[in-house]
Amino acid sequence: MSESLDKLFSPTRIKRDADALATWGCDWTRSFPVAPSAVVFPETIEEVQALVVLANAEGLQLVPSGGRTGLSGGAVASHGEVVVSFDRMNRIIGFAPADRLVTCQAGVVTQTLQEFAERQGYFYPVDFASSGSSQLGGNIATNAGGIRVIRYGMTRNWIAGLTVVTGTGEILDCNQGLVKNATGYDLRHLFIGSEGTLGFIVEADVRLTRIPEPQRVMVLGFEEFRGILKVLSHFQSRIELSAFEFFSELALQKVTAHRKLQRPLAKSSPFYALLEFDASAVADASAAFEHTLGEGWVTDGVLSQSDAQAASLWQLREGISESLAPCSPYKNDLSVRITEMPEFLDVVDELMRASYPDFELVWYGHIGDGNLHLNILKPDDLSIEEFYGRCREINPRLFELVQERRGSISAEHGVGLLKKEFLEYSRSPAELEIMRALKSVLDPNGIMNPGKLL
Repeated sequence: MSESLDKLFSPTRIKRDADALATWGCDWTRSFPVAPSAVVFPETIEEVQALVVLANAEGLQLVPSGGRTGLSGGAVASHGEVVVSFDRMNRIIGFAPADRLVTCQAGVVTQTLQEFAERQGYFYPVDFASSGSSQLGGNIATNAGGIRVIRYGMTRNWIAGLTVVTGTGEILDCNQGLVKNATGYDLRHLFIGSEGTLGFIVEADVRLTRIPEPQRVMVLGFEEFRGILKVLSHFQSRIELSAFEFFSELALQKVTAHRKLQRPLAKSSPFYALLEFDASAVADASAAFEHTLGEGWVTDGVLSQSDAQAASLWQLREGISESLAPCSPYKNDLSVRITEMPEFLDVVDELMRASYPDFELVWYGHIGDGNLHLNILKPDDLSIEEFYGRCREINPRLFELVQERRGSISAEHGVGLLKKEFLEYSRSPAELEIMRALKSVLDPNGIMNPGKLL
């Protein structure tokens, strides 16, 4: 194997030292063993194809690596696999203004794409806390969501075409960036969200949209979670929302302490919502707020008066995950229909507090699209192994609650290694059988990101 890889890649584009293997062989989960045999850095589609052909011939297994910001173990190499880093396939190849279409290699960083779009007078709306390091190929492979799904949808909505190297070494050019294409199966959507198990995404045609007008942000306090949905419905009947996020009082305490931020409201509340909308809608938003205040759904609120104030309020939500990192949280990323959320949060909260009375629970999420993030914080007196072991014990019962409501055990973080044994709680036996059949066709030797998803 060593000699074969050395023939494909120069010494500067293959790493085997311990530090490199540890760096490129993992993602943000940090809860699985990391033991790749090598890291390679292709620069062209042809090199990726040659690597896949070699892997099939010599029985190698390949794990794709982008920004390594995943939270499900999808980019972890634990059993001597070769990590395929797309760090050097990071070019924006072309831009077609009439199509509002930009063609990128898989290693383009999300923020780089956003900044490029802005320079062209357009907007790429998929955004999340890791946009400064996550890569487009990884975003597509996990169908990443983020903070503005309520207005702009998931990554899937913005991918007009894909170039993929399958597990057999075939190069597929899916949809060619077309708006209309009624020629049978749209294979592009097989690879979006497939976590690199069917093939490696090497290029993408990405749609852009017009730059939105300046945004304003409102933070509201709530005594009851159920009031949040009433407020969501009322605001949506009056204005178009770009974001509707929520977080608990404990989440607010963590982020304000970590980032040394001011609390947004004079009085604390059990729950908070953050709303973003066009500046031109401020009058309607203010009227909506007065109505919700009069109805007793909210206790207080604050409205940004400038872009700087809006950015400051956004820190209260976007900084939560970073503020929890020192506590080694066990994360669950769940979704149900929005109408199910109040009752779902109640029953899950009851289950968690009964199961872990000595653990802190931090809730936050993208309430406008039905996505809840549950974070269980590790006590200082528990080892990470014991803590994760205790947290995993409750997963079957937790996922049963999701299944009863026809929800998803992974709203936007993917399945990877973390949740593959629980996939049956979100997918039927018939669906799983079809997924395995697709895997056998596109990756018959099981070389593409083995052990993940299925």
